[in-house]
Amino acid sequence: MIPSTFDYEAPATVAEALTLLSDDSREVKVLAGGQSLLPVLKLRMADPELVVSLQKIDELRGVRTEGETLVIGAMTRHADVTREPLIGAHAPLLARAATEIADPQVRHRGTIGGAVVHADPASDMPATLCALEAEMQVVGPSGDRTVPAADFFEDFFTTVVDEDELLTAIRVPSYDGWGIGYEKFTRVAQQWPIVSVAAMVRLEGGSIAEARVALGNMDTVPVRATAVESALAGSTPSEDAVAAACASAAEGTNPTEDLNGDATYRRHLATVLARRAVLSAVADAER
Repeated sequence: MIPSTFDYEAPATVAEALTLLSDDSREVKVLAGGQSLLPVLKLRMADPELVVSLQKIDELRGVRTEGETLVIGAMTRHADVTREPLIGAHAPLLARAATEIADPQVRHRGTIGGAVVHADPASDMPATLCALEAEMQVVGPSGDRTVPAADFFEDFFTTVVDEDELLTAIRVPSYDGWGIGYEKFTRVAQQWPIVSVAAMVRLEGGSIAEARVALGNMDTVPVRATAVESALAGSTPSEDAVAAACASAAEGTNPTEDLNGDATYRRHLATVLARRAVLSAVADAER
């Protein structure tokens, strides 16, 4: 199908973009990489009067460090996330998850910020950023605010970003020395994962000192598997100990049901994938 007619603006600065977004007289949509918005426009599931492209705002691209924190511009493309040395050195889980997004064409057009604000619970980025305990930098008419990933996602395709605000950057703590694992299950290549698991562990003295485990597509928002994290802390990194800890991976989740699987199936997948992801993280940390 062909989208309805709309006006198009491509501002050069964040300030110019915010001015356009403040126009209450017409419906406005923000265009980042376009991998989610353009199909929606073609299907006429959205009918904006104005589309504001962020493509020309250079300040929204790139990765830098601020002390022990990585600051990733919202318009940084997935492909750049996969190969950025700073991310590979200090937050390799993010680079690993980015390699799993769709296909090369999508990764070279799609942006990390666009994926995050789209807030599809099946997307690879939201759960990964929750595991990393990232923070989202949002700017609007009232100024800047920083929102933890755990509070950023509110529901299906819904975040705390208001219509007159922009996500400008993602702040990720450095995880030097942590092992990582990322697992997801799909029926066909490039499909949204039925369930995904992002995991990190830090070993100390032959035991798991800390763990981070987050689940994708097990609720309307990404979910931290806190019961698994608590069970892993202080345990030996053996297969039996990890399997026992990950048996509670689906605890507190509310997975949807569709043609890809019912809730029972997804809960089973969560335990299997959590075990695999944590064991991969352990093996990575032991290298």
